[in-house]
Parts: sequence; C-alpha cells; structure tokens
Amino acid sequence: MKFTSTTLVFVVSALLALGLVMLYSATMFHRSDGLWSAQFLGCCIGVVVCLGAAMSDYQLLKKVSVPALVLALLMLVAVMIPGIGLERNGARRWLQLPGTTFQPSEFAKLAVIIALAHYCERKGRRMGTFKNGLLIPGMVLGLFLGLIFIEPDWGATALLATVCGLMLFLAGTKLRFIVPPVITLGAAGVFLLSQNTLRLNRITSWLDPEGTKQGVGYQAWQSLIALGSGGTTGLGLGNGRQKLGFVPEHQTDFIFSVIGEELGLIATMSVVVGFVLFLVCGAFIAMRSRDFFGFLLASGLTFLIGLQAFINIGVVTSTLPNKGLPLPFISRGGTNLVAMLFCVGVLLSIARFANQEGRSKADKLKDSGSYSPFRAGT
Repeated sequence: MKFTSTTLVFVVSALLALGLVMLYSATMFHRSDGLWSAQFLGCCIGVVVCLGAAMSDYQLLKKVSVPALVLALLMLVAVMIPGIGLERNGARRWLQLPGTTFQPSEFAKLAVIIALAHYCERKGRRMGTFKNGLLIPGMVLGLFLGLIFIEPDWGATALLATVCGLMLFLAGTKLRFIVPPVITLGAAGVFLLSQNTLRLNRITSWLDPEGTKQGVGYQAWQSLIALGSGGTTGLGLGNGRQKLGFVPEHQTDFIFSVIGEELGLIATMSVVVGFVLFLVCGAFIAMRSRDFFGFLLASGLTFLIGLQAFINIGVVTSTLPNKGLPLPFISRGGTNLVAMLFCVGVLLSIARFANQEGRSKADKLKDSGSYSPFRAGT
C-alpha cells in the first residue's frame, strides 16, 4: 500500500506541475488577467486541503455526509437565483464570492458521492432490494442531477449520474433495477438533445468535423490542428500558435491541445499513462480498504477523476462530442482543482488506514456477502 500511495502522490504531483507550466504558457499573452496566479493560489489551497484530508480519518466524513448534502442542495438552489448566481455564456453555474467565484456543482459531486457511500454501507445487503437499492437513492440523486442539469451543465450531470450508477452497482443494486432507468434517461436525453440546437450542432460537428470547421466545429478542428502540429516532440514550450486565439478556451477545456502542440505526442501519451496509473492506484486502494464505506468512497472518487479525464481527452481529440469538462489537475479552474485534490487526500487517507486489522474486518464483510463488488447479479 505504501508503494501505491507513493505512486499516486508522484502522478498527481507531476500532473499538477505540468498543469501550472502549461497554463503559464497558454496564458503568457494574457498575464494581466491574473489567470496563472489565481490557479497557483488554488493549487496551494488544494494541497493544504489534500494534506488535511490525508492526515484525517476518512470515517469522519460519515458525520458530515448529511449536512454536506443539505449544504450542497442549498447552494445549487441559490445559484439559480438572480443576483446570487453568476451567469456566463447563458449558464448560471457560479456563486460570486469576495474576490473570486465558486462552482457549487463541484462541491455537490463530492457531497453526493460521500453520502451515497455512507448510505450504501448502512443498507448493506438490503441494497439488493428495489426500494433500498434504487428507489430511495434514485430520488435523492434525481434531485441533485436535475438542479445541475438546469444550470445547464449537461456534462457534469452525465458524469455524476455515471459515477453514482457504478457505485450503486458495486454496492449490490441489481442490474435489472438499473437498466430500465438508464434506458429511460437515455431516451429522454436524446429527446432533449434533439430540442436543443446548440448541443445538437455539437453532435453534428463531431460527426463531420471538416464540414463544420468554419462554424460550430471550429474549436474541435483547431484543436486537432494543434495536436497534429506538435508531432512527436512538439514545437517547444511556449512556441504553440493555436493558443493565440485560434482555440477558444485553450486554458480550460482544451489545454490538452496546447500540451500536444508544444510538447508533442510523447507528453500527451504521458498524461494518458498518468491517469491510467491514477485509476490503477485508486482501484487498488478501494479493494484494500478496511471497510465497505472506504471501498465505495475510493471507487466513487476514482471514477469521478478518471472518467472526467478521459472524457476531456476524448473531446479534445474529437473521439467524443464536446462536453465542457476540465482536465483534472491541469485545466484552469480553482474550484475543480481544490475538489480534485480533496479527492486525492481522501484516497490517501483510505490507503493509510488500510491496515491488516482493517482488512480482516473487510474480509468478514466479504464472507457475509455485503462487501463483494460482484454480487450485484442480473
């Protein structure tokens, strides 16, 4: 477990360092905006939060799971109120704080994952019933997902729904309970997508990037140009051209294209390998956790970061349609960075307490049938 924790710290530290360097390069012509200094401040705060979480017992999160869930709900409601919520580009996702902004959906994702892990541990084997396994958690999740959806933030909604669905499956909710709601929500999503011109155009541009490169597909096409221009070793740090106004949001959602153009394929593949190692470390920590709560919590946090990373990379490489999700630890965004580092701190805490005594308790839970990630059945 020590080797796993060390690897996790090394990977996250490398991604953080790369993020700060690339953000400096991406914003070198916008230094007056203070983007890099704000990101550095967020990184410092995030590291402190990470260390605090790592040094604490993650079991304490059980005590604050319900208050955190209520607070997250209140903030998601508050962000929709004019004068309180800050609107940008037609979306109301931020709360204005003195000197900065805060995105409640980032806090809500963590609160929901913690509360869901606690709930599933309390229910134990009763997660195999429809009421406890789907109905009750589904009603609560539906409320949070609905509030995030109407901000609107479709990407965060889909991400959180996927993470929670995987957690429920690992907790023992039967597939025959999960599949019908997934199909229903998928059909509803397709219908809503067909009624939303902006997002429908994103799908169209994804299917035909070259044909829409002068219109809605401009961002994705310029991103591909940046990646292609970098070749194997890149044009050199600071020498990228597409960041000069050609790739919109290059410092946030599309910073991966800046990495590809300036540092090349070697660097982008290293980022992918880094996130794969993160997933492996997170999975190992989850499987070696001392209790069911730790198993589900580590799984949920690992899914959250891993899925967000690969969705972002998929969007930048045009493997997926545009989702508007930042690249963890690298993209600009103080709220997301602090949230991601908190996740890392919790993972380290779970690893720290995964001692032999704890594993013995987990083995007893396995023997009783309430700890197996494969007992969901069909």
